Amino acid sequence: MIGLFSIGGQAQQLQAYIDEAQSNNPEIQAFELRYNRAEEKVNEADWIPNTEISAGYFVSTPETRTGAQQARIGVKQMLPWFGTITARENYATSMADAEYVEISIAKRTLALSVSQSYYRLYAIRAKQEVLEENIQLLNTYERLALTSVEVGKASAVDVLRLQIRQNEMQQKIEVLEEEYSAEQTVLNNLLNKEKNALITIPTEMNIPEIDSINTLDGLALNPELLKYDKLYESVAKSELLNQREGLPMIGFGVDYLPVSERTDAFPSDNGKDILMPMVSVSIPIFNNRYKSISKQNELRQQEINLQKDERLNALESVFAKAVSQRNQSRIAYNTQAKNLKQAIYAEQILIKNYETGTIDFNDVLDIQELQLKFQINQIEAINNYYLQSAIVNYLIN
Repeated sequence: MIGLFSIGGQAQQLQAYIDEAQSNNPEIQAFELRYNRAEEKVNEADWIPNTEISAGYFVSTPETRTGAQQARIGVKQMLPWFGTITARENYATSMADAEYVEISIAKRTLALSVSQSYYRLYAIRAKQEVLEENIQLLNTYERLALTSVEVGKASAVDVLRLQIRQNEMQQKIEVLEEEYSAEQTVLNNLLNKEKNALITIPTEMNIPEIDSINTLDGLALNPELLKYDKLYESVAKSELLNQREGLPMIGFGVDYLPVSERTDAFPSDNGKDILMPMVSVSIPIFNNRYKSISKQNELRQQEINLQKDERLNALESVFAKAVSQRNQSRIAYNTQAKNLKQAIYAEQILIKNYETGTIDFNDVLDIQELQLKFQINQIEAINNYYLQSAIVNYLIN
């Protein structure tokens, strides 16, 4: 089941399908959850080492001047060097930004898939309509042939040929219906809807006389390239974090020792408990690990730059090919339009000849076949034009 509307509403309807797909598509939702998880890691980064609490009991109590020590209770907290937590948060934020770019890429890819499926549905339905029109034309020719048979100016073979051609066209219509059903399922799956849900497509599409100016300037903002910028930035943040983690850690603590009173003497501070504040420093003397991570980060940044250059070259090639294919479609469309006019003119000549009793139904079939070929080629040119335009939009818009 389909709906039809004029080309004026094409862009709005297609954009509505794209918006619907991006809202409902499970893959996009999965990417958004990955981004939310990456954002949560920013909160995870705000941590310090666990507080250490220790307690011990002297089995053999050591005697001091003021009494015997009975136990030891200690509390210790290590703190990272100044700026380490901030560096850790910045690194987590950069990784979240990289995940967000993945959402943009997925949305663009989905929009491209929706657009291409939408245009393929139009092409299938347009071909069916052309075939229906040609069947009606052949019906007219068949009636002319039957009249000619009655007056002895044509044979029954001519009628049979016309009927065979109609059967072939009907077969093509039914095959296209199967293609449409499959493509409709593809689009509805992209929209995350029932496979037989109504799809509204335009009744007519044409190639515009003038294309919008498309340059490679917008390619630099394509998320596929921005992804590498975000990855490069995340490695830079990782290196800053590595440098901070390679600095000493400072610890603060206090030990408490309860002391029992002496009974054999009474010195000053007899039985006074001991409270001992402490400061400690953790120094990474053997820091080959941090040097190795720095080298890995440097190599990773070089790798990202090379990957970006390679992807840029690939996208530029895709852009050039899409623009060329689109121009070729325009040329093909214009050529087929000229050929179709000439075929229609030839058909008119045949009809006039019929009035004088000299119609040749072999010529009728040849002209009809040419008309159908030109019409189908026009539809394919229109379809390819918009398919390539969708690729251009994916790359630079």
